[in-house]
Amino acid sequence: MRKKMNLGSKLYILLIMMFLYAPIAVLIAYSFNDGKTMVWKGFTFDWYIELFKDSSIMTSLYNTLAVALLAAIASTLLGTLAAIGMYNFKGAPRKIFQTVSNIPIINPEIVTGVSLMLFFTFLGRMFDFEMGFVTVLLAHIGFCTPYVILSVAPKIRQMDHNIYEAALDLGCNQIQAFFKVVFFELLPGILSGFLISFTYSLDDFVITYFTRGSKFQTLPIEIYTMIRKRISPKINALSTILFLVVFTVLIITNIRDYKAEKKLQNSK
Repeated sequence: MRKKMNLGSKLYILLIMMFLYAPIAVLIAYSFNDGKTMVWKGFTFDWYIELFKDSSIMTSLYNTLAVALLAAIASTLLGTLAAIGMYNFKGAPRKIFQTVSNIPIINPEIVTGVSLMLFFTFLGRMFDFEMGFVTVLLAHIGFCTPYVILSVAPKIRQMDHNIYEAALDLGCNQIQAFFKVVFFELLPGILSGFLISFTYSLDDFVITYFTRGSKFQTLPIEIYTMIRKRISPKINALSTILFLVVFTVLIITNIRDYKAEKKLQNSK
């Protein structure tokens, strides 16, 4: 039986929530401010209209979404295959591969960004190409893949491996057994890895800054450029839209997980 929370615990959690989300609430409120300063001058949607009229922001948003989506798909595929491959190793080789796959997560972004910049510069001189969309995409796939491995590997360990053998005994070949049985067992971890990869790619600044070249622009870089010149209320509007999109995805995911858990409990 769950214990009821006392008043002190409720106030403590409330203070933490206020500390975390009060700045976001202020940002959302001032995205509707009619003035350009922190002085409230009235309610307006003008900054949202101006945001969608800004071609540089819209181009940066398109670039960011394209890179994030492609990087998430590629890293999810590579990470899932890598997690399955590492599980097939035993003993020391598995630990070695797991340690190596965790290095990009622990490694500081500034080190990763500079090393990738030097690597792509070296390749660019050899094969005569400039850094841009492709180099940013490859860099994002590189640092997103380890997060997919971390998401999928526990699901592989938790899975009942007898069901794979049963599928083979019932007439499936190895590919059919994987896609009809194993894939659905790993699907929660695969989806989590995809969402984590998409979020990290969408948010990345440091690695993108070093690998984008001089012509390719993403949203974090565009916002950084705007802040260096002057803080525009369009940034508030843009940040509000991004927050609401992430918040909506989070709510949908939680509702789906809640329904799945409730369905599982009812079936028992």
